Amino acid sequence: MNFQFWQSRGTHACLLLFSMLFAATAAWAHGVSESDAGFLASASGVQILPFIYLGAKHMVTGYDHLLFLCGVIFFLYRMKDIGTYVTLFALGHSTTLLLGVLNGWHINAYFVDAIIGLSIVYRAFDNLGGFRTVFGVQPNKKAAVLIFGFFHGLGLATKLQDFQLSPDGLLPNMIAFNVGVEIGQLLALSLILIAMRYWRSTASFMRHAHTSNCTLMACGFLLAGYQFTGFLTQ
Repeated sequence: MNFQFWQSRGTHACLLLFSMLFAATAAWAHGVSESDAGFLASASGVQILPFIYLGAKHMVTGYDHLLFLCGVIFFLYRMKDIGTYVTLFALGHSTTLLLGVLNGWHINAYFVDAIIGLSIVYRAFDNLGGFRTVFGVQPNKKAAVLIFGFFHGLGLATKLQDFQLSPDGLLPNMIAFNVGVEIGQLLALSLILIAMRYWRSTASFMRHAHTSNCTLMACGFLLAGYQFTGFLTQ
């Protein structure tokens, strides 16, 4: 009884802490540190390793990407299914990141990041069975992950263009950045899966699955609201 009590308390405490952490950092989901910004602005020529590092760092610290991936894998148990969905997200993210930078696709960063916030809401709402319950339909889950992957990549492509990247070595540098993003995604996803696997082994998982997805949805609304406010007041 005492164990169950503290386990429940611990779960709620983790959810609260997660919400507070997200609230404090959501605004910087696509942020770039001052030192990294300086490097991007001055980098010229092929810089493979630094761009791999920056790509991995972006994914590991990209709260919007990680929240979305948490929603995607929340009810996926088989590694085959997890691999399929994560690959679709990586394909979408990498495509618009690379093409966006090389072709100069520049869309308002606030607007794109607001859509990214709504992608988190969408994923959590789907996990809750909201589409079947409210609308009587079930959108294609794989197509949704791919489409939102496009938006996630476009958001970063828009941000990177703010630094006026040198055309000298741009293609190999962007390919290296994409490779880094995928490395960072694998690292972050591995940690998430370890935590999820442990949680799923406890009785509290199904008890708090609904609350967790509601919290995830609230985080998405928070991010989207912040970005829409920036879009309207810029």
